[in-house]
Amino acid sequence: MAITWDNYDVGPFYDELVITAGEPRPYAKDLNEYLHNLSDAEVKEYKIAADSAIKVMGITFRVYNDEEGSIDRAWPFDIVPRLIPLSEWQHIEEGLVQRVKALNMFIDDLYNEQRVIKDGVFPADMLKKSKNFLPQCQGFSPKNGVWAHICGSDLVRDQHGTVYVLEDNLRVPSGVSYMLENRQVMKRVFPEMFEKYNILPVDDYPSDLYDMLAELSPRDIEEPEIVVLTPGIYNSAYFEHAYLAQQMGAELVVGSDLVVEDDDCVYMRTIHGLSRVDVIYRRIDDAFLDPEAFNPESALGVPGVMRAWKAGNVALANAPGSGVADDKVVYSYVPQLIEYYLKEEAILPNVPTYRCINDSEREYVLDNIEKMVVKPANESGGYGMLIGPHASKKEHDEFRQLIQSDPRNYVAQPMLLLSTAPTMVDTAVEGRHLDLRPFILSGEEVKVTMGGLTRVAMVKGSTVVNSSQGGGSKDTWIVDMEGQ
Repeated sequence: MAITWDNYDVGPFYDELVITAGEPRPYAKDLNEYLHNLSDAEVKEYKIAADSAIKVMGITFRVYNDEEGSIDRAWPFDIVPRLIPLSEWQHIEEGLVQRVKALNMFIDDLYNEQRVIKDGVFPADMLKKSKNFLPQCQGFSPKNGVWAHICGSDLVRDQHGTVYVLEDNLRVPSGVSYMLENRQVMKRVFPEMFEKYNILPVDDYPSDLYDMLAELSPRDIEEPEIVVLTPGIYNSAYFEHAYLAQQMGAELVVGSDLVVEDDDCVYMRTIHGLSRVDVIYRRIDDAFLDPEAFNPESALGVPGVMRAWKAGNVALANAPGSGVADDKVVYSYVPQLIEYYLKEEAILPNVPTYRCINDSEREYVLDNIEKMVVKPANESGGYGMLIGPHASKKEHDEFRQLIQSDPRNYVAQPMLLLSTAPTMVDTAVEGRHLDLRPFILSGEEVKVTMGGLTRVAMVKGSTVVNSSQGGGSKDTWIVDMEGQ
């Protein structure tokens, strides 16, 4: 049958496009009508067109834990977009700008005066046990005091429609290239809808990224040399590294392409000799960035790059050490950090979070683990966590032991009923859970993408949206409904 929401089961969830069966949200009425008028043949044709576009454009991601070993897969994409009205998005955008400003002030403070600890807002013990605090960065402040130049904050919505920040990704956030490519695919598949809706653009991101990176240049020159430093072709996000370098007109390099000379400047090896580098957009984790400063066995990084950075001769984005705030225990303090640094209340709420390092909160988590989502402080990609309601008694007991052996490394949150959106399953539409990762650029000013990467749990009932765990994605439309 053609796409219809007449028999669509919303269940106990907040659905992004549908209020109840047969009643789309006001901003989704035109989309509902358009999809409803498609025949079965047209639905299949559009799905094939989207899959073909993804293959032709070479949009892939790498999977490591597949039975076939490490392989590249075509990006899983759903042709039903997610819509958010501009009036709602402006509130979300304001909250994200507020949040990233406070986080950058927090990072800069930790590596310098540590006022936040002296004033009793953030515990000293929490910092001592942080895996991502780098003593090598102490006493240094990058340009404008900005450490996390590119941030990807994950947003979720509960059954009441409230938008929460689930976590902040401040080290090496990925996914923005898929947001951009999703839009290109949708323009090919549904060009008519872009005439019907006033959909705000996302394709200015590469130029905004370039401008922000160029601002960081230590040399006052018209065209600074910007490079994207990748671990190489076997990294899961290599497609994105290559894509962004190409879109910005920047060089894509691996560690061996760069060298730090005696003048503490970074140079790129070229066929014409050494060429000075001004800005490195690094997609390598801190531990592998500089074998002189961190892991001496790393072959991915650039020996001496930390020396060059601290001498002010090269800019690094994101700055080393920014991961100190990319910690799920630190996350639980962000509302207090916003109040401390900005003298404001948090615009976007956190998901209620229990810190297992706190005795009473730990006991509550241990007693109610079957209802909780338990997360390790520094893992990403959906790894290492327990979804209590979906786990076995054996898994509950294993996590109780993990928490008791290292309480600082775990937080727990109540299981939210995540929002859903209509998603194509064969030729029918079913609700699937999703989240949203907008991207925030922090330079002399802070810019937020118009929307972000919507990730979808393609497995019915699942709330794990990561592509590495079988998730897919949708195009996200911020729609200006004024006059419609």
